[in-house]
Amino acid sequence: MKKQLLAFAIAAVAATGALAQANDTLAKAKSAGKVVMGVRESSAPLSYTLGNNQFTGYHVELCQRILKAVLPGVPVEYVPVTSANRIPLVQNGTVDIECGSTTNNATRQKDVAFALTTYVTEVRTAVKTSSKIKSVADLNGKNVATTTGTTSVALLRKNKRAQGIQFNEVYGKDHADSFLLLESGRADAFVMDDNILAGLIASSKSPKDFHIVGETLNVEPIAIMVRKDDPKFKKAVDDYIRGAMKDGELNLLYTKWFMKPIPPKDTSVNLPMGKIMSDLVKKPSDAPAEEFNK
Repeated sequence: MKKQLLAFAIAAVAATGALAQANDTLAKAKSAGKVVMGVRESSAPLSYTLGNNQFTGYHVELCQRILKAVLPGVPVEYVPVTSANRIPLVQNGTVDIECGSTTNNATRQKDVAFALTTYVTEVRTAVKTSSKIKSVADLNGKNVATTTGTTSVALLRKNKRAQGIQFNEVYGKDHADSFLLLESGRADAFVMDDNILAGLIASSKSPKDFHIVGETLNVEPIAIMVRKDDPKFKKAVDDYIRGAMKDGELNLLYTKWFMKPIPPKDTSVNLPMGKIMSDLVKKPSDAPAEEFNK
């Protein structure tokens, strides 16, 4: 009986230790000999693939710098995530840090934690240049593309300018697939974050054939995502970002990815830093989207 109790106690201690390490990303990464970064395949210029398991972009490079500082010498493993699975993969520990194009909002904050905002996007609409669509009102009776697991079309439907407007939703499995719906004519418009739209247009076969139109449907703070139950790791990430904002590193990184030619086609998305993001560089915040849209 005593041996059974001792074995049970040892197992309980081991389980407690394993759980504690699961909630400590830094310790988990050091023990595993790797840290896992969640990346997107088609969220240029924030996070995208160049093929052959090579990932790059504004958030990818920022996360690489963060991890090099907080986990020196620990190799990074890249795992592609989608809009649909990114939050579950962070929650269950498959991904240690998600460096894509995720909006920080109040609903998601119940499940995960967000670092300080490092990009602010406006939700708008991409159409073909030959299209007569200029505003939300022009979407009546049209096919509108969106990406599975995103909030863009929901925001469109809630927008007061869309009252009385009837349109059909068509879904892409990722942003590249959604843009293909527009490119191929299966969709008349693609509603998404303006930075993603600009990145997809810049890397398309014929950038001049597309442009971004219409009203801003929502202002969304985009941030790096980490586990909710690991405040130590969030603080380490936030501390690096705060320092990068203070010493100008973030501004240089922004200029590199949003104002200069980027791979693979060496074209620029040409999106200057807006006033909201400029203010956040001076006064960092991890407030959710709801605070920005009051």
